[in-house]
Amino acid sequence: MIMRYALAALLSILTAGLASAQRAVSPPSPVRLPISTVFKGESKFYALVAKAERENWRSLPLGERTVRVAREMVGTPYVNYTLEVDDKTESPVVNLKAMDCWTYYENALGFARMLHHQPPPYKPAHLLHMIEIERYRNGVCTGCYLSRMHHLEEVFYDNQKRGYATNITPRLPGAVRVQREIREMTVQWKNYRYLSANPSLIEPMGQIESQVSRLPVYHLPKSKVRAAEAYLQNGDVCAITTHGPFGYTSHVGLIMRMNNRAYFAHATSDRDKGRMTIIDRPITDYLNSTAKHAGIVVSRPKDLPPSPLWRQSVVTR
Repeated sequence: MIMRYALAALLSILTAGLASAQRAVSPPSPVRLPISTVFKGESKFYALVAKAERENWRSLPLGERTVRVAREMVGTPYVNYTLEVDDKTESPVVNLKAMDCWTYYENALGFARMLHHQPPPYKPAHLLHMIEIERYRNGVCTGCYLSRMHHLEEVFYDNQKRGYATNITPRLPGAVRVQREIREMTVQWKNYRYLSANPSLIEPMGQIESQVSRLPVYHLPKSKVRAAEAYLQNGDVCAITTHGPFGYTSHVGLIMRMNNRAYFAHATSDRDKGRMTIIDRPITDYLNSTAKHAGIVVSRPKDLPPSPLWRQSVVTR
């Protein structure tokens, strides 16, 4: 236990220089689609809010808060393309009734951040704002599909640039830089509702993928992960890298510390695992379960700057 805390402290020192000063939180974008379209699972949302307030989750560090929320979401059915809700108008989306690997981590992190960012009472629109901050370039949804970041590598880069996360991968022992030619969405554009409905977006999407291809991306090969598990913390966002030449990552989830190991919590499409959100094996064992997994990229989120509403709340009491 002492060794783990010592390693965590060392990593904190090593990554201190990677963090950027936090930018102010962008206001929520204008409402462009009905709330019934962009938010599913209000009863689950309010049940989570009640439990979080009852157990004072707000007092916990962000990683611990995120894990608390993620545990409450275990067992949620796996469904892909839950963000594709319109043919033209882009909007932040939350679906607490069904999730894929990406929305599982986003929903847990967004809810955890919401508790700290502003005072209650909380509404679905507040969680949608947190999702917008995480997923959209510079934290702003313009209503255009291209304002959403579609590659985890860009999400990690953009959030670090704004001071909302630190990509700790380059400082993990054994990490190496990788280079890929990203073109998944431009090649498979028919699989994406917005692109198939608006082919004029394909060319600019290709330009975005070209930019993502040039980002400085590091990963930790899976042969090095067991030795690095002690550096990983509750709530770390852990992306799984692939060997393919046209993409960096194929999956994502959250780290949960249990029994001195770093377990992998994720939404899985594997029928043998129930096609749902689960707490799986330690991340090392998960990676070693199949040859297609190459390693990991790890981003450590931060709390957002507190909303001015906290000051107003104190004044009115």
